[in-house]
Amino acid sequence: MIFSKFQNSSQLFNTTGAMISKISTIGLVTCLLITGCSKADQSSKATDITAEEQASQQAVSNNDAIANNNADEKVEPSTSTDKKPEGKPVSYDVHNWKATKAHSMTLENLDALKAEFGNVTVTDKKSLDYASNLAVKYRFMKGDQPYLDIIDSKDYLELGWYFANPNDSDSEKKISVDHAKKVFKVMTGLMGNEGKDLVQNILTGKIIKNQVIDGKKVELAKCEFYSCMIIMNKNG
Repeated sequence: MIFSKFQNSSQLFNTTGAMISKISTIGLVTCLLITGCSKADQSSKATDITAEEQASQQAVSNNDAIANNNADEKVEPSTSTDKKPEGKPVSYDVHNWKATKAHSMTLENLDALKAEFGNVTVTDKKSLDYASNLAVKYRFMKGDQPYLDIIDSKDYLELGWYFANPNDSDSEKKISVDHAKKVFKVMTGLMGNEGKDLVQNILTGKIIKNQVIDGKKVELAKCEFYSCMIIMNKNG
């Protein structure tokens, strides 16, 4: 019975040992499998990161290559600019203009001067003269038409009108010439032939400053930047 029990016990021990051995084997296999999977994941991730870095580096290299290629192929911009074609210059045929009787006007006879310019459309009693003193401005054109003005104050008489440029419309150019013709008449009436010459000179670009012409002081006379003006000092 003892032998039988021992034998049974031995068999049980063997059986238990075998089972433990099997369990250990299974655990080892499982551990290896788990460890293997973990390493495989890490290797896969490392491979993915390496691939991403290579792709990123390749993309940067490609972008640099494109940028360099574009820089090499870049064409320098043209130094010439697109400009609006220059129109026909305004023609002032002063020699064929008709003038009023020489010396038939005075700086004080404002009504006679205004009559040569036409009908007054606007009267501004709060305007300023050349020296920024209070003056009255008489405008002879309507709305946004090229202007024609007389500015009168105690010390100054000023004639001003629109000076057309080559790119203006034909209508604007014609009005500008008509204004110049009216001023030509007034200046002939004030200064005779010297008045004629003054108008012709400023229409061709000359600037007159502080000159006494036919006994009258012209402080400024010029045509530029779309504007003509003749400023006369009454006290000169």
